[in-house]
Amino acid sequence: MTIWEAVAVLAAGVGAGTINTVVGSGTLITFPVLLAFGVPPVTANVSNTLGLVPGSISGAIGYRRELAGQRGRILRFGLTALAGGLTGAILLLALPSKAFDAIVPALIGLALVLVIAQPKLAAALRARRERNGTTAHRDGGLALPAGLLVASAYGGYFGAAQGVLYLSLMGLLLDEDLQRINALKNVLAAIVNGVAALFFLFVAHFDWAAVGLIALGSTLGGQLGATVGRRLPPTALRAVIVLVGLLAIVQLLLK
Repeated sequence: MTIWEAVAVLAAGVGAGTINTVVGSGTLITFPVLLAFGVPPVTANVSNTLGLVPGSISGAIGYRRELAGQRGRILRFGLTALAGGLTGAILLLALPSKAFDAIVPALIGLALVLVIAQPKLAAALRARRERNGTTAHRDGGLALPAGLLVASAYGGYFGAAQGVLYLSLMGLLLDEDLQRINALKNVLAAIVNGVAALFFLFVAHFDWAAVGLIALGSTLGGQLGATVGRRLPPTALRAVIVLVGLLAIVQLLLK
């Protein structure tokens, strides 16, 4: 790796760490850069996953204020993310790379529809509960862990726009502020990346120079993303989520 290639990978790591903390989809920045510099696809994927772990942790630390009072959710949803992330990592090595190509853009598209419609859907659900005299399940009932399991498996497999899936699911099924949901998303992403990376350590080959550069860049980006992300009002944050999700769909369809 030349000095300019190293600078480019480091810069991509900063960008990925920032966008992962605010929304997700940082993989769409770092993964193509590694491919452009001749890193084989599977090696690029696993190296990217390991390199982004420090960035996910950094983003979660940056959002620690919004995590107050969510310890129970972190434990419950964290176990789901752990199982899903490990499943996805195993699938990456067991399935052909085209296995998810058809379904992932549609999955992200559905998530974006939910993100856009979330305020009206949540209001409709609240009105329905008021009419029926019921209350919302504090942790989203059975539907949320099931959805998070699927999203986490996808995250362990590849991870582009994983954060969009998390935000759409939790935004719809949790009666919670979007910034607090984003903080929880960062923790779950850190768990998925961490367990997938740990699995890959024993069964895959890494480009360690790329891992180190992405790790350094994403750590810096995680703090930057937390600073920027928590200042965005809900409407602006949704707009960023939708924009990033649309870019992810376009890139996945054109790859």
